[in-house]
Amino acid sequence: MPDGTASPTLPLTGFGADLSHSSVSGLSSGAFMTVQLHLAHSSTFVGAGIIAGGPFRCAESFRAAAAIAEDAWTLNALYVCMNPLIPQAAPDPEKLARMARETAAKGLIDPVEHLRDQKLYVFTGSADKVVDSSVVRTTRAFYRQLGVPDAAIQFEDGLPAGHSIITDNPEDNPLDANRPPYLNNGGFMQSRRILEHLLGPLKPPVERLSGRIVRFDQTEFFDDDPRASMSDFGYAYVPKAVEDGAPCRVHIALHGCKQGYDYVNFVNGRPDLENSVPYGNRYYTTTGYNEVADANNLVILYPQARGTDSPTTQNPDGCWDWWGYTAEDPSNPDYYSKNAIQIRAIHRMLERLGEH
Repeated sequence: MPDGTASPTLPLTGFGADLSHSSVSGLSSGAFMTVQLHLAHSSTFVGAGIIAGGPFRCAESFRAAAAIAEDAWTLNALYVCMNPLIPQAAPDPEKLARMARETAAKGLIDPVEHLRDQKLYVFTGSADKVVDSSVVRTTRAFYRQLGVPDAAIQFEDGLPAGHSIITDNPEDNPLDANRPPYLNNGGFMQSRRILEHLLGPLKPPVERLSGRIVRFDQTEFFDDDPRASMSDFGYAYVPKAVEDGAPCRVHIALHGCKQGYDYVNFVNGRPDLENSVPYGNRYYTTTGYNEVADANNLVILYPQARGTDSPTTQNPDGCWDWWGYTAEDPSNPDYYSKNAIQIRAIHRMLERLGEH
C-alpha cells in the first residue's frame, strides 16, 4: 500500500546536449528575460524568440524618472517599457545598444559581436494592451543597432492579437484577449514558427508525444535564495529518443507573468491559496513546443518564476526580473548580467543539460 508520502523531486540530469546550438524564447516578462539571457550568453545561443518584450535594460531608460532609483526603474518598466504615452516616449534603441556595448566591455555580458550571426523572431500583436507595439518595435531596432541583419529577423506586427502566445487550441482565449492565462487561439502554434525560424528546417510536430515532462529540483540552481523569486520546481520536456541517447539541442521557453506552475493571487500581501488559479501548467504542456521538440530531438527547458510579496522581494505576479526587484542594492540593480541571480540560475540549468 502507498504510504501517502510525496515522490521525491529528482535533480536535473544531463543529456549531453550540444550547447553551442541552444536557443531561447519567451512571452512578456519572459520575453524581456529572453533578451537579457540572450545578450548575457550570446556565445551560447543561435537565436532568440521575443513575444511582446522590450529591449535590453529598458527599465533604465530614464534614470531621473524618480528621486529614488528603485522607484525610477519601476516607473520606467510600467510606462516607458510597457505603455508609453506616445510612441516617441518609447525606449531609445540607440542609447540602450550603447549601454549593451558598455556592459559587454565590462565583461558582464558576452561580446555583442556574437549577435551578428544570430536569428531573431520578434512579435507584437496589434491588439496588445499590456506591452505596446511601439515598445516591441524598439526591440527590433535595438538588435539592428548591434548588427543583426534584417534578413535574420522575422518581425510580425500585423496580427490583431492581444497579449499572449498564440496557439491553435480551441479552449484558449480569443485572439484579441488581454487576460490570463495569456494563451490565445489564433489558429497556429507560434512556438513552431519560433523554432523553425531560429533553428532552420524542422520535421513536423508529432501528434502523440513519445517522451515525458520531467519535474526537477530548481532550488539548487539559485541556491535557495529567496531573492530569486523562483519556484521550487522546474520542468523540462525530454523526447524518448534523447533519453535513449540521441544527440540533442536545448531550447529554453520562458513563461510570462502569472504563468508559473505555482502562481497564486496575492491579497493584502498574502497568497490567496483558497482561490488558486487552475492553469499554472499550461505553458509547459499546451503551447506546442513539446510536439516540435519530440520530432526533432530538442529538450525544452521551462524554468519557473514564483510570485513573492515580502519586504525582501516584491514580485506578486510571478514575473521574471527585468527591472531590478532581485537586487541586493536597489540603487544599482544587477538583473541583466551573467551575475544576475535568475540569469545565473537558468544558465546553470542549461549547463547541466549539456553534461553526460
